[in-house]
Amino acid sequence: MKKIVIALMCVLLTAGAAMAQKKFTFGPKIGVDLTHFWGEGVDHGVTFGYQAGLFAEYRFNDLFAVAPEVVFAAQGGKSGDNTIHVNYINIPVMLKFYVVPAFSIDLGPQLGINVYSKYTPKGGKAQDINYAKDIDFGVGLGATYNIASDVFVQARYTLGVTNAFKVGHKQKNGNAQIAIGYRF
Repeated sequence: MKKIVIALMCVLLTAGAAMAQKKFTFGPKIGVDLTHFWGEGVDHGVTFGYQAGLFAEYRFNDLFAVAPEVVFAAQGGKSGDNTIHVNYINIPVMLKFYVVPAFSIDLGPQLGINVYSKYTPKGGKAQDINYAKDIDFGVGLGATYNIASDVFVQARYTLGVTNAFKVGHKQKNGNAQIAIGYRF
């Protein structure tokens, strides 16, 4: 058993050292989101969404990296039985601290650009809305685990810091996400 544990540790350390040799990587990522609105007058109904886009990562050294992304994200929330979808092109810039060679803690700002927004009443047909703001700002906190030198998984929560709508209550975006990506 000791030999298996030692062999596994050697493989993980070797993979981590190989990943540390790449200073710049990029590639696609996809994932699933659990999104909601939070704030004044919100009943916190969750919707399922998705994300797809591109990332880049530049490693300054073994401990620190920066990772900008451009991702389409289907976000929204529920109010009773009604659903609001506010879809964004999100541009997070994550600062990464590598705790060990294959695992980082990620923190950074995010700019969201509203692509389109719809309201769907219970049992009704989706309608375009014009009261969602064009720009959204948030802060993301999460972690990345490098499964191999070219594949990773991420978990992140992005907390909106600006109102998502032009009128009504002070409601902000919340987005929990799990994603997988491939490095070139």
